[in-house]
Amino acid sequence: MRFFKEFREFAVKGNVVDMGVGIVIGAAFTSVVNSLVKDIFSPFLGLLTAGLNFSDWFLVVHPGHHGGPYHSLLQAQADQALTLNFGIFLNTVVSFLIVSLALFFVVRAINSVRRPHDAVADPADNRECPRCYSAIAKKASRCPFCTSDVTPEA
Repeated sequence: MRFFKEFREFAVKGNVVDMGVGIVIGAAFTSVVNSLVKDIFSPFLGLLTAGLNFSDWFLVVHPGHHGGPYHSLLQAQADQALTLNFGIFLNTVVSFLIVSLALFFVVRAINSVRRPHDAVADPADNRECPRCYSAIAKKASRCPFCTSDVTPEA
């Protein structure tokens, strides 16, 4: 019985719930970034590269059963040839760079919306968090940066 009580206390703690919310929001955020890359950036990149696809760029290290030559990666793989698939690696690197760029733009937009609110705060209404030394409101009972409990000032 004690086990279930301890588990319930653990499961309903604020940090566990916050983590769950963060994971759900992270999954939704991933969908937004993936859509931005797939539906907005990729068509423009396709126009700029004239539909160039690196997927079939490969190097045969050891030929397969029938020897080759291989005109596509699928053909080489069907013959069980040993290949270095540097084209797929290049596609993955380009995809990573595009996703990183999209994520940068999304975070930058979010930060630009948040900055004016932070700039309006009067420094006289702030104090220093005793744990992380960030500026927090004097009336705060929890630090928004390190989430430690603090005693509100009068």
